[in-house]
Amino acid sequence: MSSRLTFGTLKRIIGILIAIAVVLAAGIVVGQAPAIFGVEQDPEASITFEDQQGDGTNVTVQSVSLSEGGYVVITGSGGETLAVSDRLEAGSHENVTVERDDEAPRELVGQLTATVHRDTSQRDGYAYEATDGEEDRPYLEDGFPVSDTATVTTTEETVGTDSFVVESIDAPANATTNETIELSAEIRNPTEFQTQQAVTVRIDGTVFERQVLELEGGESRTVTFETDTSGAAPGNRTVGVYTDADGAIAPIELEFHTEPSVSVDDASNESVTVAAAIPETGFVAVEGNGTVLGTSGELEPGEHENVTVELSENASVAENDELTATLYAGAPDDVDSAPPIERDGEPVSTTFTLADAGDDSSNGSTGNESTGG
Repeated sequence: MSSRLTFGTLKRIIGILIAIAVVLAAGIVVGQAPAIFGVEQDPEASITFEDQQGDGTNVTVQSVSLSEGGYVVITGSGGETLAVSDRLEAGSHENVTVERDDEAPRELVGQLTATVHRDTSQRDGYAYEATDGEEDRPYLEDGFPVSDTATVTTTEETVGTDSFVVESIDAPANATTNETIELSAEIRNPTEFQTQQAVTVRIDGTVFERQVLELEGGESRTVTFETDTSGAAPGNRTVGVYTDADGAIAPIELEFHTEPSVSVDDASNESVTVAAAIPETGFVAVEGNGTVLGTSGELEPGEHENVTVELSENASVAENDELTATLYAGAPDDVDSAPPIERDGEPVSTTFTLADAGDDSSNGSTGNESTGG
């Protein structure tokens, strides 16, 4: 019997070896697909931010985890940045203290949101605002920023201080955003001496009223406040009465006092003038052919007249080109990620041309052309 392999047998052996090699290679490729093809897992994060008491200068985030390095950013109810943590390394962190920015528009009290941001810039420190949202964007989960919301009140501990004490608060459960509400609070002077101190009413941490109260030593008094809610953002909010080192809060549901709208009063090749009723902090953008031609400055919640939108120097607009003025939530310097404000499921907007600007036809007819004007 010959010991030499026949040609057919050799082909079969070679075929088997090739098949084994293909299977092994496939296993390696599957196991290393992300590295081989440049596919990376999406960065992940989680955060726990609980209701707490503080002194307005810092807050504590109970826990945060990041798959990459990043920051915890504290914002107010209007989306304004109030504090940014030191850079956090990848991993889990507990009891992270976030200090208030010296230039922040208000103290760290009221309803606050803590959001986890990535560190993607090559510069030192948090760069989201400095790069107009191009760098250090939030971690996302199901398309939404990873964040948590908490209500922060001033500390109840007044031992060793001369601060008036807020014993209780009585406030309406519902109101609109342009009415004067009446609320009352029982305030006590814990010292033995007659004292004058400032007492403030805040909605989500923003001061809406301030009074100077004088109390005898040991005196308690029920104080009534007439507070105008104009400028407050609609939604579930907290209203509070605060002294130097104490405070008490109550929930309040604020309803926007009118329908969101935008209308065009005047327009030229350089600018557009509009009137707007906006239910949250945002801006007006003028667009043409899907391109943003200009934005207004940031608008607080409420009704605004004579809002100017400066058009880009590169914008070339003919008299009869159809343009759209739309309400957006957020900051005008981050227009690409700003969501349109909606009414009945449609963006609040109005279409117009330079030729008909200021006519009734450009002042907020309803339907696909304009919503809520």
